[in-house]
Amino acid sequence: MKTYLGVDVGSVTTKMALLDDQDQLIACTYLRTQGKPISIIQQGLEDIRKQMPPQAEICGVATTGSARYLAGVVLGADSIKNEITSHAVAAMHYVPEVQTVVEIGGQDSKIILIRDGVVVDFGMNTVCAAGTGSFLEHQASRLNMDIEEFGSQALKSKAPVRIAGRCTVFAESDMVHKQQIGHRTEDIVYGLCQALVRNYLNNVALGKEILPPVVFQGGVAFNQGIIKALEEALEVKVIVPPHHELMGAIGAALLLREEIRTDSHKTNFKGFEVSQTDFTVSSFVCKACPNLCEIAQISVDGKVLARWGGRCDLWEGAATG
Repeated sequence: MKTYLGVDVGSVTTKMALLDDQDQLIACTYLRTQGKPISIIQQGLEDIRKQMPPQAEICGVATTGSARYLAGVVLGADSIKNEITSHAVAAMHYVPEVQTVVEIGGQDSKIILIRDGVVVDFGMNTVCAAGTGSFLEHQASRLNMDIEEFGSQALKSKAPVRIAGRCTVFAESDMVHKQQIGHRTEDIVYGLCQALVRNYLNNVALGKEILPPVVFQGGVAFNQGIIKALEEALEVKVIVPPHHELMGAIGAALLLREEIRTDSHKTNFKGFEVSQTDFTVSSFVCKACPNLCEIAQISVDGKVLARWGGRCDLWEGAATG
């Protein structure tokens, strides 16, 4: 059985999806990155190995996400894909007629506009946390509540309060104020869901023509409160596809399979022994010009495998000192 592995390494979570030749998901893993992307990639690879059917063979690996270059070096990727393309392809795979993709992750969020099967526009938020999952997690902890129960609590709300959600600092002080004057917890929780959606629409989606079908993906799509708030704000039914939390990884795997359909392709995948390899990541400041870029490098047993991170391509792909 030929299989294709997509790997999406983000700042909060790491996702892996293994597809067969019929684009069916046969193995997956969803892990917290915990600031340790290499060890979590290695752990994820072990999880995939345990789930693989005995006759399965990995024919290629594609990486995406904020740490896609690092993951590509660690695994021996055949292809490195940007997040917009990966998420768009996965959305179209499950909902072919999709016109708008709303993706909200732990640390960033994005909107992708698709017309006639082609991405025509997109927007991303990588700076402000107020429109991301970390915003909700932080507020949930202040309410002594697990993020898993956040959505169900929000759905109990009968009179949601308006939370100033333009900034996490203001939202927090406003939430404390609402608690102090006696508002019910579920009304505050749903108010926070509405604030996140409002922030997303006023920043990431500002000026974008949002047309249905609207597909909502990313880890935050687990939250029923956000789905309800999004539907109320957009006044359309929001579609949450299967495996919505894995869409970046699934999209990368789909793109890879299209690229390497020929039997003659030889994968760069380093094999499952990668999970036992001792990688070292370090950095240095390049002084070749006044930009003074910080260059990251990854090595094994003192041998540099790759460098990246500069504004120019001086160090990109350099494998020797």
